Amino acid sequence: MLKTSTLFKNIKDLETRYKLDLKWMLNVVEFFTVLFIIPLSFILTNWLFFADNSWNFNIYQFGIYAFFFIFLWFVLSQVTSMAMLPRAQRYISAVLLFFRGYFLIFLSLVALKFVLSLSDIPLMLIFLHVHLSFIITLGLRLLTIHFLRVYRINGYNLRHIVIIGDSCSYQIIDKLSNQKDWGFNIRAIITQSKLIKNKFGQEIPIISGAENLSYILESQVVDEVFYCKKHILKTEVRQIARLANEIGVVFRVQSNVSTLAPEKVQLKTLNEAGKLTLVDIPSRKLAHDVKTVTDVLFSSVALILLLPVLLMISALVKLSSDGPIFFAQERIGLRGRKFKLYKFRTMVANAEAMMEKLREQNEMDGPTFKLKDDPRITPIGKILRKTGLDELPQLYNVVLGEMSLIGPRPPLESEVKQYERWQLRRLSVKPGITCTWQIMPHRNDIKFEKWMRMDLNYIDNWSLTKDIKLIFKTISTMIFATGR
Repeated sequence: MLKTSTLFKNIKDLETRYKLDLKWMLNVVEFFTVLFIIPLSFILTNWLFFADNSWNFNIYQFGIYAFFFIFLWFVLSQVTSMAMLPRAQRYISAVLLFFRGYFLIFLSLVALKFVLSLSDIPLMLIFLHVHLSFIITLGLRLLTIHFLRVYRINGYNLRHIVIIGDSCSYQIIDKLSNQKDWGFNIRAIITQSKLIKNKFGQEIPIISGAENLSYILESQVVDEVFYCKKHILKTEVRQIARLANEIGVVFRVQSNVSTLAPEKVQLKTLNEAGKLTLVDIPSRKLAHDVKTVTDVLFSSVALILLLPVLLMISALVKLSSDGPIFFAQERIGLRGRKFKLYKFRTMVANAEAMMEKLREQNEMDGPTFKLKDDPRITPIGKILRKTGLDELPQLYNVVLGEMSLIGPRPPLESEVKQYERWQLRRLSVKPGITCTWQIMPHRNDIKFEKWMRMDLNYIDNWSLTKDIKLIFKTISTMIFATGR
């Protein structure tokens, strides 16, 4: 058997790649568990109550029942928050959420039986099926909660946060730092409180002024900013919220009294008392989850189907010039995380060494480098770049969870260091293989600032429909070789 530390390390590797806090894995496992329970319930019902073969099995009614059960489970798990997995969730909370969700599912299925006259779906089947689903999926959820607690205690699945507080923040800082099973890693505390400095200064960096938040967000991987003061300074909060929004990190306000105008406000429980929390959260969370799962599934299938094409391109690259088939380069991904991006090599082997001599000929403004007639590009490389086929190995990056199919192109670290603050919000989502800029016929003629604003417009107005359109436009670009 694998040792616990080895198991955690292996799961950490997966989590680092997918960066999903393991929640999507839970949803996938639960979904297939729910699918498995449907035929299992029919088999058990037949065995326990209809051993004399008196049950008239109707495949048509069975299909209707199965479809509506899956639909109800999917919808109610979202509506009743049954599918949520908060870091501070207690076991009893999970039990109550599941009980409420499955009770509503049971009532809905009973009503469905009579409304649609599903005479061949016996009540004992519905009763057994719902209870079996409740027991199995709840058991799975409780095991998951326990596993995640142990996993986080061992230093994995962490959320990196910065806290802005005063002396009244003592309890919540103490709670977040000592409640290891919640998985919060405090990067820094911004405060002028001597109490906070004396208590936490040995373990956590303490910074005096909130004006230093900008540097922290730009220089470190930070997922959330917590504002935890007794009295909210409206001007300060709005400035910090604007900064967090520019860079693309989650912003939370935790206080007994809020003077803020009603915006995106939710009740959260981080300590034992309900507090008002302002949360900068992505809208259409369900659509984002669908995008994530679709990315991985589509890329996995595409890599298999395109294997002959990938092998042919690999042979052409290898035979046309000296050097490796693939070009690997460190890029910046979600919220500053570094990863290796893979492409088919389109340049000569010593292209990086030739860069300095060509830098003065750069045809792009801003920190990026583009040259129309770049002498480093090989003949086959020109074709690959014009058609976009050189990007195909990045499907592997998508499978690893480092990239998405659609999203802003991943920048170099040297480029990010030259970004203006508002441009850093490009890093608030996973980078993509293709984007709005990528499908433009003369994309290299587009000014850098306009390119950045195109990416931010994509982020602000994102939808699954828009992604589908961009995929088709990308395919069109590849077929007609309009890229440059």
